Amino acid sequence: MDKPDILYMDKDIIVCLKPPKVLSTDEPGGLPELLRREIGDDGADIRTVHRLDRATSGLMLLARNPAAASELSRQIREEGIGKEYLAVAHGDCPDRGSMRDLMYRDKARKMSFVTDKPGKGVQEALLDYETLGQKEGLSLVAVRLHTGRTHQIRCQFASRGLPLVGERKYCQPRDDCPLALFSHRLSFRHPGSGEPLSFSAQPPEEYPWSLWPGQQ
Repeated sequence: MDKPDILYMDKDIIVCLKPPKVLSTDEPGGLPELLRREIGDDGADIRTVHRLDRATSGLMLLARNPAAASELSRQIREEGIGKEYLAVAHGDCPDRGSMRDLMYRDKARKMSFVTDKPGKGVQEALLDYETLGQKEGLSLVAVRLHTGRTHQIRCQFASRGLPLVGERKYCQPRDDCPLALFSHRLSFRHPGSGEPLSFSAQPPEEYPWSLWPGQQ
């Protein structure tokens, strides 16, 4: 299993790159456990304050104490933190646009679905995207989330006939590569000082990202 790459750490927070196939939550093999190994402290207090899908890689923010976790959770709940993703989708995406849907989560099937009917558990899902390049029937897109629904990007793009490359849950498998969804930018206020912080990272230099070298 790949190790998380720590980009920034202080007494309150850790910003790192989560490898694909790693759970965000604190359980055996999850990201907090891997980070404890990485810093050499099995008893370290490391808390998940937001999540990435298991298949998704990229930037994640974690808290290192209860006060930081509380403040970051408040920011996420009341103000939102800036989250931008890169994705590669099958098909030709328009130059830019928004996706606004009603979505519900089927916990038994561990899947999210777009619906046109309000109801119990149905929530609004909103994102904006910009197409950065198109090649070989694929589109490289930058996505900014305004809501944080489970599998939101994967579900909304697939519902429009634009499944992500490497998708295995929302379309029939067609690609022999990891899911092409990467947490690219994070912006938030430091839970201790209130200082605005922003981090960015690039996806790995492998297919399908390698179709656009240096363009992300």
